[in-house]
Amino acid sequence: MIPYGRQLIDNNDISAVCSALKSDWLTTGPTISEFENSFAKYVGSKYAVAVSSGTAALHCAMYAININEGDEVILSPMTFAATANCVIYQGGIPVFVDIETDTLLINPHKIEERITKKTKAIIAIDYAGQPCEYDELKYISGKYGLKLVSDSCHALGARFKEMNVGSIADLTIFSFHPVKHITSGEGGMITTNDSEFAQKMKAFRNHGIISNQAKQKSKKLWYYEMKDLGFNYRITDFQCALGLSQLNKLPEFLEKRRLIASHYDKNLIKEKVAPLKIKKNIEHAFHLYVIKVHETIDRDKLFYYLRENGIGVQVHYIPVYLHPYYQKKFKYRKNLCPTAIRCFKQIISLPISPSINFESVDKVIENIEKFINNHNQVK
Repeated sequence: MIPYGRQLIDNNDISAVCSALKSDWLTTGPTISEFENSFAKYVGSKYAVAVSSGTAALHCAMYAININEGDEVILSPMTFAATANCVIYQGGIPVFVDIETDTLLINPHKIEERITKKTKAIIAIDYAGQPCEYDELKYISGKYGLKLVSDSCHALGARFKEMNVGSIADLTIFSFHPVKHITSGEGGMITTNDSEFAQKMKAFRNHGIISNQAKQKSKKLWYYEMKDLGFNYRITDFQCALGLSQLNKLPEFLEKRRLIASHYDKNLIKEKVAPLKIKKNIEHAFHLYVIKVHETIDRDKLFYYLRENGIGVQVHYIPVYLHPYYQKKFKYRKNLCPTAIRCFKQIISLPISPSINFESVDKVIENIEKFINNHNQVK
């Protein structure tokens, strides 16, 4: 089976992890701050906070901007459930705004109609690796005094108008799951230019404990204080050692992803399956390569045909508010975001990762072409 995404680990990665395992620190050690500093330098932010997962990173961000009971946070439904779940963890309410048909990014022109007195923030989702319209999102968030958080778990290495993703929003979230651009096994990072946000998140990942200030205050080395209710969202040194090693290879990984995307672009039958539109003045990171099938093609039949032929396609995503938990808890109207519903029924994510060879990519293209030629089903 050709996977839709997969990590690429080499001997340098293995050596880095082994060195960390042989060191005096397995967790809460110096490799964590080294990874944070290197990552912040790469994206161009002042601060970076490493945590145990992308989900933990999202939760830390919601805590940092003080999302509380009843607060509303605007986001797109075309994302993994964790993006909305993190709002609920803090007692907030996700408010879903429909997407653009051709990019599947949040539609900025539909945001203001959903803003209320309870709205505290917007979460931008850089779907598939394409940055959102940050000029418009920053204008709206500034106009209404909202925090702008970017879920850029798909977009490490992407750029918007010469600005690195990770340096644009108030807080930006990244994931190091094995299918992402770089991996630490599991892990996540939040970047920000706000020192207060960074300090709050560092305490939050460690049970809400602040030890250095407490030690200085009490002059007792054993003393610490829990200032707020936090979680154990710490990441290990050996995970960060892997992350550091992978970060060194990120330019190479991005180049391979972009070459694969270009190969798909040139060889797919555009009138039957079309890639998403790429906007001007951006550099796409291609975490996913998503196609939309023509209305004359049965998406599900194509999906299972490819699976049966050893191609691990996927669908990203079922609109979040359709999940049973969200329907039961919030009773969202099923036609709340009609564009998201329509596009969800048309999309398939094709295999793309630095570990996939072009022979496999050609196999994907050939099987899509074969299905279209031999199984052109009308819905």
